[in-house]
Amino acid sequence: METVFIGIGGNLGDARGICLGAIEALRQRREIDVQKVSSLYRTKPLGPIVQEWFINAAVQCRSRLEPEALLAVLMEIEEQFGRKRDVRWGPRTLDLDLLAFGDRIVSLPNLRIPHPGLHERLFVLVPLAEIAPKWVHPELRMTAEDLLKRLSGAATDREIWRLE
Repeated sequence: METVFIGIGGNLGDARGICLGAIEALRQRREIDVQKVSSLYRTKPLGPIVQEWFINAAVQCRSRLEPEALLAVLMEIEEQFGRKRDVRWGPRTLDLDLLAFGDRIVSLPNLRIPHPGLHERLFVLVPLAEIAPKWVHPELRMTAEDLLKRLSGAATDREIWRLE
C-alpha cells in the first residue's frame, strides 16, 4: 500500500457539507484507508472567474490502487456529488485532486503526480502541511512546511483561514 495525499475543495451548494461527505465517501472505499484529515479552510478562488470562496482540506490515505485507478475513484466520487466540468477554473461542487502518491513522479496526459500546482497554492499547502509537515516533494526535495514558508506572507491571512 502506498501513502497518498488528496486535496479536497468545492464552492457550490453546501461546500462544507459536500467536502465532509467526500471524506466519508473516501472512508467507505475498501481500497482506501483514510489516515489523517486536515481542518477545513475557507480559501480565496484562483483564476479569472469571479466566484464564491472555496472550502478546502487535505487527506492522507493509504491505497493499494495504482495512480490511474485511484484517479478514476476520485472522479467517480466527484460525480456522486454533482461535479460538472463545464468551465476551467470555474465554480464546482467538488474537486478531488491526487496531490502525491508515495514518492512517485507520474507524467501522463490525464495525470501528473505530484500535482503540478501543489507548491504554488496556499489552499493546498496549508492543509497538507497541517497533516504532513515533513512530507517531501519528490521533485523539489522540500518539505510541505518549507514549501508553505516560501509562499507565506502578508496576503496569507486574506486568502485562507481555518474554519471552526
